[in-house]
Amino acid sequence: MKIAAIQMCSGLDPAVNLAALEPLLAEAAAQGASYALTPEVTMIFPENRDQLKSVAAPFEGHPQLAAVGDLARQHDMHIHIGSLPIPLADGRFANRSVLFGPDGAQRATYDKIHLFDADIAGLNAYRESATYKGGEKAVIAPLGDFTLGFSICYDMRYPRLYNVLANAGASLMAVPAAFTVPTGQAHWHVLLRARAIETGSYVIAAAQGGSHANGRSTYGHSLIVDPWGKVIAELDHDRPGVLVAEIDPAAVTEARQRVPALANARDFAAPDLHD
Repeated sequence: MKIAAIQMCSGLDPAVNLAALEPLLAEAAAQGASYALTPEVTMIFPENRDQLKSVAAPFEGHPQLAAVGDLARQHDMHIHIGSLPIPLADGRFANRSVLFGPDGAQRATYDKIHLFDADIAGLNAYRESATYKGGEKAVIAPLGDFTLGFSICYDMRYPRLYNVLANAGASLMAVPAAFTVPTGQAHWHVLLRARAIETGSYVIAAAQGGSHANGRSTYGHSLIVDPWGKVIAELDHDRPGVLVAEIDPAAVTEARQRVPALANARDFAAPDLHD
């Protein structure tokens, strides 16, 4: 099975971002990919919350998602929109992944669980939870001979999510992302390889890259990792592009037999902090 990671430099206009995505999906299909993953915030990479509110469309009847369904049918491929913001009743947004089947129908959705809330010395506090509401459920979906496990960007720092996905049957982990340059340089490869190694799964990471209209810069370097932790394909830059690799379910079986960490795991008690 051939899979594709789409690398983008999304801006503030959903229609422009969709237009940039279309030829990249066509290229993935031309290279034989039957599944394509796009980055986090594919359809809009907002400057601020007010800008997001002005353009984010409701999930039902979403114009860009309707167009992606048509593209999935046109190319006869699974298209996985890494994420886009969906307005919620409480005034915040879901950071939502959407998987389309080759028939153009939506097959699964996932709302990003882990949100980045941090107080960083010398910088203003960052509260992703002020804009987004975290999801509450891990999600898997069938994908040919594989089972797809869903995650988004910051989720990759939480091994328990991938352990849960793997134990539920996931053998290919999707990680759409918009990593900053400093964290990308320090952590991108090692975190993704670790998630592959500890679960014996393939990992596909589709990234935002370059200088965006919102003033941010992202790392790029979309990559695909095999179940032994080897990077088998990478876009070694931050420019838009398409990354395609062939994956084999037998490699998942072999990795999990050689290091049966999932099977050998045991429950244990946490330390008593009062001792």
